[in-house]
Amino acid sequence: MKFKKIVSVIVGAAMILGAVGCGNSAAENTTQENTEAVSEGSGTRTIVDHTGAEVEIPETLDRIVISSILPLPSVYCFFRGSSEGLIGIHPSSMAAAENSYLTTVYPEITELDTSFVENGEINVEQLMQLEPDVVFYSAANTDEREMYDNAGIKAVGFSTTLSDYNTIETFANWIDLLGQIFGESEKAQEIIEYGRSVEAEILEKTSALKDEEKPKVLVLFNYGDGTITTSGSNFFGQYWIESAGGINVAEELSGQAEINMEQIYAWNPDIIFITNFSSVLPEDLYNNTIEGNDWSQVSAVQNKQVYKFPLGMYRWFPPSSDTPLALMWLAKTIQPEVFEYIDMDGEIKDYYAKYYNVELTDSDIQTIYNPAREAAGN
Repeated sequence: MKFKKIVSVIVGAAMILGAVGCGNSAAENTTQENTEAVSEGSGTRTIVDHTGAEVEIPETLDRIVISSILPLPSVYCFFRGSSEGLIGIHPSSMAAAENSYLTTVYPEITELDTSFVENGEINVEQLMQLEPDVVFYSAANTDEREMYDNAGIKAVGFSTTLSDYNTIETFANWIDLLGQIFGESEKAQEIIEYGRSVEAEILEKTSALKDEEKPKVLVLFNYGDGTITTSGSNFFGQYWIESAGGINVAEELSGQAEINMEQIYAWNPDIIFITNFSSVLPEDLYNNTIEGNDWSQVSAVQNKQVYKFPLGMYRWFPPSSDTPLALMWLAKTIQPEVFEYIDMDGEIKDYYAKYYNVELTDSDIQTIYNPAREAAGN
């Protein structure tokens, strides 16, 4: 039985009911409770962003900058069907875009301005020269919001933590907020329901697994210059691994945590995932070519169970427009027998055809599975 057959029924029901399915997270309630108010005749719309702030924005947005919420350009294009209205994005977002399918589907992305970020810092004077109608930024950056307020720039905060690093719900929150901003809430709810239906099917199966049926998993969030960083609890890696049927060996650590090889030897993970924030590839571990670190005695390396997170429209580790696909891929990789029925290549092709109007080839799929080192660009 294919995923799409199951989710099509759920999505169809959601469209008929015109409502989001109930859930037990605060974020799900947020997507239902947040509403936009359009001021008749004023040409403005008031929305509530993820900081809880009411923001009055133009009803028609022609000049949008996406700053510190790096994955958002992919979600924006996914939701809008184009990059129309975007005039600037963060250089790190551009680096990912240039090594992804985002620029293939939306080539105009490469023309967007990135000059308002210098040495990783936002230059507000340079930003003001772009005359943005609004800036979308990371809601966690309170200093950035204060800078925009002081400069008289409209700013809408998008959160990565509103749902305790649940990537499906974070994706839902972003889609919901974009629906409010552009007055397209019905479209937003359809997309949200699809992601939640994927999650529901995965969790139905992985929640029934016993601990001894779950492999030990390590995420190498960043790895370079002699430093190894993993994803502990209270970060996206915990959600991914737990939801997909594994045990996060770094669960006792918090957030992005620095570790060493001695700790990795003690954990001896069965599976290792490397994010696209690192230029390290699985073959570097297999061939033991990283100076100062001996990976040859780690079970995941010995058994060739090291995987690079795919890169489609954006890196698949954080929330992105491909987030439902990322959960499927992780589940099939961590629990291949449980999810044997998932045709991952077919799911990716169907998703891209439906949401991006792109017909992927088998070669395209392999490129998504095997991103280049350069995709880790800063």
